[in-house]
Amino acid sequence: MTAVPGHSPFGLHRVLEPSGPDVTLPQAARRLDPSPVLAPDEVRVDVEVLNLDAASYRQLREKHTDADGTVDGAGIRAEVLSIVAGRGKMQNPVTGSGGMLIGTVAEVGPESTLGLQVGDHVATLVSLSLTPLALSDGLERWDGLSERVPAAGHAILFGRSIAAVLPDDLDDELALMVMDVCGAPALTRTVVQGYVARGHAPSVAVLGAAGKSGSLSLAAARDAGASRTIGVVPFEREAQLLRTSALADEVVIADARSPLDLERAVREAGGPVDVTVVCVDVPGCEQPALLVTAQGGTVIYFSMATNFAAAALGAEGLAADVTMLIGNGYTPGHADYALTLVRADPQVRALFQTRLAEHPLPVEA
Repeated sequence: MTAVPGHSPFGLHRVLEPSGPDVTLPQAARRLDPSPVLAPDEVRVDVEVLNLDAASYRQLREKHTDADGTVDGAGIRAEVLSIVAGRGKMQNPVTGSGGMLIGTVAEVGPESTLGLQVGDHVATLVSLSLTPLALSDGLERWDGLSERVPAAGHAILFGRSIAAVLPDDLDDELALMVMDVCGAPALTRTVVQGYVARGHAPSVAVLGAAGKSGSLSLAAARDAGASRTIGVVPFEREAQLLRTSALADEVVIADARSPLDLERAVREAGGPVDVTVVCVDVPGCEQPALLVTAQGGTVIYFSMATNFAAAALGAEGLAADVTMLIGNGYTPGHADYALTLVRADPQVRALFQTRLAEHPLPVEA
């Protein structure tokens, strides 16, 4: 296909709204151009599965749940289709977040530096909120009741995008679940290693510890030399799942949105802690996380539901002398590290396989 003139490695040439002097980067744009015609450094991927991020899917599910608790899967599917058709990408307008995808490389521009080849089976490691996307199947194989969405269509990777070839030794869906949250364990490891290098093995609490990013963050903290780990979950069922995995030294049940409930639970488990990792996919955890973190400690906000203004103002109001980090989804080597944790730790792998079994993808006839 003919190349797009005036292209940018950051995808600015794909931004349709706003345009002209007000043009923004693709993630902040209202609408992108998902045309299959490539710029010289772009890659086109034939889509197989979308994985909506947890905060986005939760918002859609809550919106389309009736008063009697019945979830309107068809309504969720229709809204996702409408978002993609209208925006040229999958970016939830409420949460601002997207997810990631699995697909097969269909075309590689002659100037691409991503190291991909036609036929590679890949997972994108950049958010769907900035990835040009077009769907062609009406999501007919998706019932709307899971974050994982079997789909057909195409997506475009820019010159500065990130994708990883899927490993041969792991199920594709398991690998997708791991890669979707691979930034969390990588940053957790970096922070814990920083404490260890200064001669102090830190204590670590993970809020939302039985989820994908939470369980990997626990594994990373232990791997990096944490002295003690506390896993915080909201329900007994998740507590049992986490206890079975033995990833946390202590498992506590608390509402991470409730300052008093969370502070009491973590204190009784040995807190406050040096490092708190927030992996809860609902808003309202910003200030409670500060309460369970020791003075001079670190809070890593990894949830896309985080209100960063609330976190900053909350720290000021609580006179909390803590370092607050935004969970950047990219760290060099993050995908390989997350996959290594799953390969090396049977407990982590079993937890992920349990999650996958709860929401299997439909099998094509």
